[in-house]
Amino acid sequence: MGENRKLTSHTNRGVPLIRNESSMISFTMPEKWGSLSIKFLKFGLVGLSGIVVDFGITFMAKERLHWNKYVANSLGFIFACTSNYILNRLWTFHSTNPQILEQYLKFILVSVVGLGLNNLLVYFLHDRLGARFYPSKLAAVALVMFWNFAANYLFTFKV
Repeated sequence: MGENRKLTSHTNRGVPLIRNESSMISFTMPEKWGSLSIKFLKFGLVGLSGIVVDFGITFMAKERLHWNKYVANSLGFIFACTSNYILNRLWTFHSTNPQILEQYLKFILVSVVGLGLNNLLVYFLHDRLGARFYPSKLAAVALVMFWNFAANYLFTFKV
């Protein structure tokens, strides 16, 4: 009953391996999950750079040029989408697909669906619930990130 079981941690090609020494039960995370996690992290970092672009353009268009908030939001999206495609192609997914235009158009398609979801969430949070515009936009961006990653992973970059 009072037996201490020693847990040890090792690595298997960079993937954590945890072993219970007394019963020799082990858990090894499949290498693909580790790779997927890294891609998701990189995708998130690229997304953060996109947020800077998106919010910067949106702010300039909405606050300085006094454009409609949804037009400003869409313009911020276009600039962020383009920079995100380039960074994700090169850094996150290491794509060597020579069909760059086709791949970019797939990325845009996924992003347009994401934009629709984003605008719907901004509308719901800001116009219906009365939340402030920029916190609403930030929440929408965070939620739509999961859609964008899954669709780009499976459809655009076919990893």
